[in-house]
Amino acid sequence: MDLTRLAVDAGQFINRAVQYTEESLGQAEKTGLNSGLEERLALVEATKTWTDQIISQTEVLLQPNAGARLEDRLYEQLDWSVPPRPHAHEVLGDHMTQAGLEMGSNTPYGTALLRFGETQKRLGEMERNLVQSTNIHFLTPLRSFTEGEYRVMQDERKMLVNKRLDLDIAKTRLRKAHEADREGRVSNES
Repeated sequence: MDLTRLAVDAGQFINRAVQYTEESLGQAEKTGLNSGLEERLALVEATKTWTDQIISQTEVLLQPNAGARLEDRLYEQLDWSVPPRPHAHEVLGDHMTQAGLEMGSNTPYGTALLRFGETQKRLGEMERNLVQSTNIHFLTPLRSFTEGEYRVMQDERKMLVNKRLDLDIAKTRLRKAHEADREGRVSNES
């Protein structure tokens, strides 16, 4: 570990903290950012907020059961495959089909149950395909933004703020040096 580098980094951190605090208290000047950049930064924040809300609501729409959503997220975090969970339509279809077979396919009630059971199974399969397709083609790109691109933007923003603070520190030091120089001239002339 390079102690010199550590000391320099600590000094920069302290100087930036002092500058930021003085700016917050109104005791130091703050270099403003370009208004177009400010607007873009605000747009990035609004985009992130709305994207998070859209992801959340889409997940609720696709899986209304909060416990199942939590379980799916846990499996996702552990990089395990989510065990297949039957959809309500599929379960209803299975029950209708079993009831139809028991009632007999030659009775009107049994035939209706078999038809509706198969229809419910197809609806369940379509729902499963919708969930899978939505995850792949809609949620994955949105998550890519929030987990990847947004973090890069935040890192760039942090670097910009640090550079601005460094600039303001340098301006303050230069101003203080000019003031000390003027005071030195005035005291020498007296």
